[in-house]
Order: sequence, then structure tokens, then C-alpha cells
Amino acid sequence: MTTTLADNFRFLRALIARPKNIGAIMPSSPALAEAIARQIDPGAGPVLEVGPGTGVITEAILARGITPEHLTLLEYDEDLAQHLAARYPKARVFQGDAFDLDATLGPANGATFAAIVSGVPLLNHAMSRRQAFMEGLVSRMVPGAPLIQFSYGPQAPVVPPPGYSVTRTASVLANFPPAKVWVYRKI
Repeated sequence: MTTTLADNFRFLRALIARPKNIGAIMPSSPALAEAIARQIDPGAGPVLEVGPGTGVITEAILARGITPEHLTLLEYDEDLAQHLAARYPKARVFQGDAFDLDATLGPANGATFAAIVSGVPLLNHAMSRRQAFMEGLVSRMVPGAPLIQFSYGPQAPVVPPPGYSVTRTASVLANFPPAKVWVYRKI
């Protein structure tokens, strides 16, 4: 799993255009991507990745055994969404706002997922917005599914919604900046 020079330029363009939506100065490292993908049961069912960027974590999810047909990608940046659609033609790719899942997912609005991975930079948003985001995601999960969020802060970026717990499953120093992987799950 490697990040190409073209991916790095694509990431840099998005960072310059919308730094609040990117939240990092470099794409996620392969070590972070693998730590996230390890949280997914490859036989459990469809996976939603929110904020896939250039697709580093997407690659790890596919390497974990999720088929492209069982993968839905939701990216805010139009250029990155087009790149993902070309790179993963069998995956479902949506371009839009992850904070408005009903409008963005459209006909797929009622879909439920066996795992959700979020690369959305939640620490760039107010806590009330983060909580509403998480509640929107957990409403689309099958019972027992993990909601996997990574962040650069020392604590989980959102207090778990009622009936959910959160566990730090990894601290990844081989990422810049170092990141933590958080898994939210129904109690």
C-alpha cells in the first residue's frame, strides 16, 4: 500500500482549498490505515467510509477482505470523490456533506452498515456538531457494528452516544501527526 506522488498533490490541493475539512498535513500512513482496518470483520457485511480522502484507508479496508461491491465511500471534496470513483469503480462513491447524511446518501439513505470508518476531522468542529454527526452514523449501523474514528487528540473526539461505549484500540506513532484509533460500539 503506497501513496503516489499524484495522491500527495491531490491531498495538498484539498488541504490548501479547505484546511478545516482535511484536518491533517499529510495523508494517513499505511500503519494508521492498517490499525483502522483491523477493527473490521471482513465477513460481517457492507462498510461505509466517510472522508476517505485519497484512499489510503480504503486500500487497507480492501486488503482486509472487504470487496469493493460492499464498500460505500463518502467524500466531501469533489476532486477527491472523482478520483475515488475512478480508482474504485465497483465501490459506491458519494460526493457530499457527511454532516448531512440524509441528503448526501439520497437513495442509499436507508442502508445499514456492518462497520463505519470515519476520517472526518472532528476536532475541527464544535462538540454539538460532532455529537450530531456520530448520532447520524450510529443510526446506520447494524447491531454490534463498530464505528471507527481516528483523531489526533489525547481523548476520544466525541462522548459516546447513549447506549454506546468507546475504546482506544491503537495509538499510531508511525503517522504524522501521531494518531489514535477509537471504536464506538453499542453496549
